[in-house]
Amino acid sequence: MMTFEQILSLHKKNVATAFDLGEKALAGVEKFAELNLQTAKTLLAESAEHTQAMLSIKDMQDLVALHNAMLQPMGEKAASYSRHWYDIASSVSAEFAKVAEAQAAEAHKQLVSALDTAVKNAPQGTEPAVAAMKNAVSTAAAAMESVQKAVKQATELAEANLKAVATTAVNATKAPGSTAAEASSAS
Repeated sequence: MMTFEQILSLHKKNVATAFDLGEKALAGVEKFAELNLQTAKTLLAESAEHTQAMLSIKDMQDLVALHNAMLQPMGEKAASYSRHWYDIASSVSAEFAKVAEAQAAEAHKQLVSALDTAVKNAPQGTEPAVAAMKNAVSTAAAAMESVQKAVKQATELAEANLKAVATTAVNATKAPGSTAAEASSAS
């Protein structure tokens, strides 16, 4: 049974963890807000430049060239925004995962300690039950470790797939733009 001091200590740790997670979440929100604000500023500046360029168009060839010049970097910018967004989300998620892993390790340590205390105070003849309980705890810990590894591998795979999709998207936007630019300059 836990003492009052142990319960108080546990609550203090939980409150500190909650505030720590809150700070990490707010830092992530702040990064998202900065990214979106910078994106909005960039889009506004580019829109102003594009509008000025549209007002100076003299013929259809200038319109096609301006259109191609605007569309080509659009895919790269969208991919860059997505990468930044994903990096922020990944870092916040990683921070939360670290806290969860630390808490799981601490809970496991406390459970093993409680089992050791129970073993010391257990009446004779309960050794098989205690051994079964210890075996169950170690099996559960191994299973949790396997799940954590699988989640980490799945995250790495998703990250690799996201990068591949972003690269493909950027390359796809470059190919039509360069073909159209070459066609307009050839005529």
